[in-house]
Amino acid sequence: MEIFGIPLPALLSQVLLGLVNGAFYAMLSLGLAVIFGLLNVINFAHGALFMLGAVLAWMGTTYLGLSYWAMLLLAPLAVGILGVVLERLLLRRIYKLDHIYGLLLTLGVTLVVEGVLRSAYGVSGLPYSTPEALAGGTNLGFMILPNYRAWVVGASLSVCLGSWFLIEKTRLGSVLRAGTENPKIVEAFGVNVPLLITAIYGFGVALAGLAGVLAAPVTQVSPLMGQNLIILVFAVVVIGGMGSILGAVLTGLGLGVVEGLTRVFYPEASSTVVFLVMVIVLLFRPAGLFGKEK
Repeated sequence: MEIFGIPLPALLSQVLLGLVNGAFYAMLSLGLAVIFGLLNVINFAHGALFMLGAVLAWMGTTYLGLSYWAMLLLAPLAVGILGVVLERLLLRRIYKLDHIYGLLLTLGVTLVVEGVLRSAYGVSGLPYSTPEALAGGTNLGFMILPNYRAWVVGASLSVCLGSWFLIEKTRLGSVLRAGTENPKIVEAFGVNVPLLITAIYGFGVALAGLAGVLAAPVTQVSPLMGQNLIILVFAVVVIGGMGSILGAVLTGLGLGVVEGLTRVFYPEASSTVVFLVMVIVLLFRPAGLFGKEK
């Protein structure tokens, strides 16, 4: 069976591969949406922290002999702690300033992190093997789906849905949102709002670190691996609606599939289709697909 002259198995294969890429977009977009939606900070360091999660995973297995599963917990925790330090020392000083100051500050952090790791390891990729428990693939009839890629999709969806539920549907999430929208009232109820804000930023960047660990066996670990991805992820967040957590997740998954299908029908446009969609969405709905119009 063919659709527009393309065999159906080829289309289904690209949809699944696009879903894998979309899972990374969704998790990275989720972290950005959490930080911007709750703290109103444009975190340009997100790509560098994604890369740092992958590099820490590689360092943990290479130098310390730790397993992939151990680094799946330890690397995001380390990135989250670094995020807490950055928020306490740097970001806290610019919350009341224009967005451009946050963007420039986090861009500077990106350049420092990338420069240090580039000096230490160069720009060539560092190999990171797939864990034995997830090696091999599953025959779906129309393609062999690598087990690790299936794990990435499942893990990413679980984390994204869990984070959305925590922030949007629980009492803790209500306190988080209230603390960033009207801190004085929340402080009157005895809540430590500065500590709350620090925790939000640490959680957001820990999600980037987790995405980096998940990406490490799929792509070679490199100090520059987050450089191009962050621009695309910002486009995903803009399309979904700045600050919309559900919008970031759904748009990330959807655009991953769109990008995969574009590789089948018009490969030359696969690297630009996301930005084309962004232009179209902004023309007709400037707040994004799931954003709130002001």
